[in-house]
Amino acid sequence: MKAFVTGSTGLLGNNLVRQLLAEGHEVIGLTRSAEKFERMLGDTAAIRVVGDIEDIDGFAEHLTGCDVVFHTAAYFREYYGKGDHLAKLEAINVTATLELMAASDARGRKTFIHTSSAGTIGKHENGEPGDEETPPSPKQLRNLYFKSKVDGDAKIRAYQPPNGMAVIQILPGWMWGPGDAGPTGAGQIVFDFLDGKVPAVPDGGSTLVDARDVAAAMVRAVGKPHGERFIVGGRYHSLREVVDLIARETGKPAPKGNLPSWLAIGYAYMSEVWASLTGGRAAANLAGVRTMSEKHNVSSAKAERELSASFRPLGDTIHDAIAWYEQHDMLPQ
Repeated sequence: MKAFVTGSTGLLGNNLVRQLLAEGHEVIGLTRSAEKFERMLGDTAAIRVVGDIEDIDGFAEHLTGCDVVFHTAAYFREYYGKGDHLAKLEAINVTATLELMAASDARGRKTFIHTSSAGTIGKHENGEPGDEETPPSPKQLRNLYFKSKVDGDAKIRAYQPPNGMAVIQILPGWMWGPGDAGPTGAGQIVFDFLDGKVPAVPDGGSTLVDARDVAAAMVRAVGKPHGERFIVGGRYHSLREVVDLIARETGKPAPKGNLPSWLAIGYAYMSEVWASLTGGRAAANLAGVRTMSEKHNVSSAKAERELSASFRPLGDTIHDAIAWYEQHDMLPQ
């Protein structure tokens, strides 16, 4: 098939492009930066299209002839920085997504695979991991990125493509893996650990997944019925497990101390205040720390059953991610 991939140089996007090419498909990758595309995907046969997801008309002609659109672009990494992000979250994660869906359907695309987030899924009342129909908790909606995905998902599910395009949603867990050039919060933990900026490990954790496993599941979702949703979350791991695995791979001792959630949240709050006063980068992000303190866990049973989704061990993922950083000379000395 011929596939169009937005966010092609991101952690998920570049792994998805490589997965599609490995399976023999033709790929067009949307990127905001020609230089980054060449750096991330220049060794592949992917076709580059430079454009901005907030200007659909600027690249819509390239949708013609494609069988499927994989939408991985989102306003995500930037949200965890300083500033008021509400308008951008709405513009990119909701409005632009709906416009891209309409443009794709108008050009006869058969399938639209949208990347949401497992952060939009809550827990069952009995505490068991949530599934595709479990609503988020009020605490989750304090994270404005998750809220933008919840709002967008509701509108996406309500959208009925007039030309019969099937819209399928993939909900990944916290993604790790090679190709995280941004970096996302996952890669930043590796950098901060090596820089000595992780003196203690906050209590908490989340459902973690390798971006390559998400990419494989997304390709298998092509052909599924309109309106289907699949959590591709991976497995739950504590932050202590994550840091210990990073320590094992880098040979640097892991911090022995642990921070209770309330203290980690207070530290993140003061860190952001200090960063706003000095113009520097916060040593800890309040939204991220709060999210980890919730110990978010979801079930990927449906994706395992219907998409044959499988999840490699986290140790393998962290090993490959650090090896990728070493290969690209990005690790702090």
